[in-house]
Amino acid sequence: MIFLLLGILALAIGGCVCVVWAERGGPRWVRVVAIIMRTAGELLSSSTQQSRRRRSSSSSDD
Repeated sequence: MIFLLLGILALAIGGCVCVVWAERGGPRWVRVVAIIMRTAGELLSSSTQQSRRRRSSSSSDD
């Protein structure tokens, strides 16, 4: 279990490094990884906002 969490942490840190490196004009593969990380972040953010809206609308119906 700890190795899984460490792997996820390493991927997250690596993704952040790629985003920063891509902003400074890194190689093509870094820019691709940065685009993937940004897209994943936006998808997670929008899904979190949608779930919050669902919970707040269902609790206001009570």
